[in-house]
Amino acid sequence: MPTFSKIVELETTAGISIHNLTSQIEEFVASTQISNGQAIVFSRHTTTALAINEYESRLLDDIKVYLNKLAPPGDRYLHNDLHLRIVPPDEPMNAHSHLMAMTLSTSEVIPIVGAKLALGTWQSVLFFDLDGPRRRTVLLQISGD
Repeated sequence: MPTFSKIVELETTAGISIHNLTSQIEEFVASTQISNGQAIVFSRHTTTALAINEYESRLLDDIKVYLNKLAPPGDRYLHNDLHLRIVPPDEPMNAHSHLMAMTLSTSEVIPIVGAKLALGTWQSVLFFDLDGPRRRTVLLQISGD
């Protein structure tokens, strides 16, 4: 069974940013000639995450509000005691971003059927940067027949 891998790079904006990766994944699937198999999407950072959901602007705003309620940036976190650990000089106080990422997922597996992602009508593959702005990478891996 052949396997193909690709790294997708993203430049993100400040705070929580949500990016729709669906078209990039679809293009990669089309380039592989895989008819039936799976696409694995893997987030390569501890303050980023993935989810399959609807990419609608008002819902995206709701998601940001929800995540900030789960792990408010202004709360007290031990991870933010930067003076108690060895860190680079530009280390951010980002414990809230780590906690948000843990409530989501680092990967998604999407079936490929008939050379297409088997997503539902309103489903999109969403990448969340919870600690931007930064340069981020996502690993795509396609396998099948």
